[in-house]
Amino acid sequence: MSLPTQASLWIFAMAATSAALALPLWRKLCLRWDHVDAPGHRKIHGRPIPLAGGFAAGTGWIAGGLLWWVLLRTVWSTPGSVGGTGADDLGLRRPWMIPAGALGVLLLGAWDDRRELGAGVKFLGQVMLAGAVAAWGLRSPLPHGMELPGLFLTVFWILAVTNAFNLSDNMNGLCAGLGFIGASGVWVASSLRGGGPELGCLAALVAGGVAGYLPYNYPRASVFFGDAGSQSVGFLLAVLSLLTVTEAENSGRGVAVAWARALGVVAVPCLDMAFVTVSRTLRGQPFWVGDTGHLSHRLSRTRLGKPGAVALLWAVGVLLGALSRL
Repeated sequence: MSLPTQASLWIFAMAATSAALALPLWRKLCLRWDHVDAPGHRKIHGRPIPLAGGFAAGTGWIAGGLLWWVLLRTVWSTPGSVGGTGADDLGLRRPWMIPAGALGVLLLGAWDDRRELGAGVKFLGQVMLAGAVAAWGLRSPLPHGMELPGLFLTVFWILAVTNAFNLSDNMNGLCAGLGFIGASGVWVASSLRGGGPELGCLAALVAGGVAGYLPYNYPRASVFFGDAGSQSVGFLLAVLSLLTVTEAENSGRGVAVAWARALGVVAVPCLDMAFVTVSRTLRGQPFWVGDTGHLSHRLSRTRLGKPGAVALLWAVGVLLGALSRL
């Protein structure tokens, strides 16, 4: 087994274990703080459910990230090893760009869970965080020489994917499962195609944090993700999808291929967001006003039921992710 694969497996295990072990504590704290999703309009649960999922996943990401940092500074600190490929790689040049952005989105989401921020305030916060990450160097696939349009397109992509995952958090296990599938797809593709070891380790880190939370949310939920969890997962998947694009793909037909690969990572949430946006607009309803018209809701009203609808959308996510890599 290669050194990068070993590193990613250790990071995944640390993130998943830490998230799973931290979740019962976060659940108790959220109940004590009354940080819960109370029963009410369009809610099917009959008791308050703690919004502890985002905090647990965040704990896993921090623990896995600390292990990654230790490995970078000790075992894999030599040139050619994981994170030791030079001063310009993801592991060294931009060590705090992605974690800082994800932490900011998580805190913004937690604030929204607690205070129900207005759409304008939440959107402004998301724009600032996405803009900071884009200004630091992350770019969407565009032909060379289009740096300024690429900056704005990157911000738009991060905002769209972040909110698509937020909207997909409407049924037990759906958002977290799609996040795990997307991150795992990037992880596997990076390993099989010999991609940068830093990308594989980051994808394993994201997948691990979500994996530690998912058993507490599907098929029955003792905790919810909340906006803190769904938005931070969406942000991280938006970043991962763009990091799968290489410089060699940013020309000619390569741009279309790059976008197909990026979309494959987040296809189901984005398709669902497009579907509900169009359907609500055609009905004369503001697209940001929630309803039960999501793909998951429509499927759950068939013989599949809710767990079956979620499992089917997971399968579609796996299929679309695999097809995008062909």
